[in-house]
Amino acid sequence: MSAIFNSILAEEFTIQTYLICIAAAFACGIISAFAASYKTHVSKSFMVSLILLPAIVATVIYMVNGNVGTGVAVMGAFSLVRFRSVAGKAKDIASLFMAMTAGLACASGYVAIAVLFTLIVCAVMMILGGIPMGEDKNMLLTITVPESLHFNEEFNEVFDRYTKSHQMIETKTSNMGSLYKLKYKVQMNDASQVKEFIDDLRIRNGNLEISMAGAGSSGDEL
Repeated sequence: MSAIFNSILAEEFTIQTYLICIAAAFACGIISAFAASYKTHVSKSFMVSLILLPAIVATVIYMVNGNVGTGVAVMGAFSLVRFRSVAGKAKDIASLFMAMTAGLACASGYVAIAVLFTLIVCAVMMILGGIPMGEDKNMLLTITVPESLHFNEEFNEVFDRYTKSHQMIETKTSNMGSLYKLKYKVQMNDASQVKEFIDDLRIRNGNLEISMAGAGSSGDEL
């Protein structure tokens, strides 16, 4: 039984072993992609990347095969890819590391370990995805005010009436300094009172632009 967890690579590489490793890498990528999209909206390009990444990593490591010079070149290439990438969500980055790990295992010939590792990690990811923990219940509130308004205490009464907590996180000027944009993290007493909350704020900011959005979209970036 334990023999299936041994490396399938011999001293000399063959096309058969390479195809087995690549097939296993693609299988790990497909499993990773569907697990990453479980109860989460992900883009098509991200899913395609997860599917292709294990096979790409496996092929790159396959070609290095102990060559120090090639290994340094590969490390430099991966560094360039990293610095050309934007910051992503923590779950997305974890999925990418999982796909790369599966690709490394396949490149070493441990295809059974790669598939088993992917199945276990994806199962844990899907289980944790269904458990509500660490959810950010705050909302991001943006209020536009005229420069003549002393906003430090202007909205305190409204905040005390409708929110459990509020915190200003950013202040910046707009429209050549004639307006201010204030950003708050707020936690509502009752989510159904958002309209009343915004209406009371509009009375105090001169009916200028106000927006509210979920704060969790940027809270899990690395």
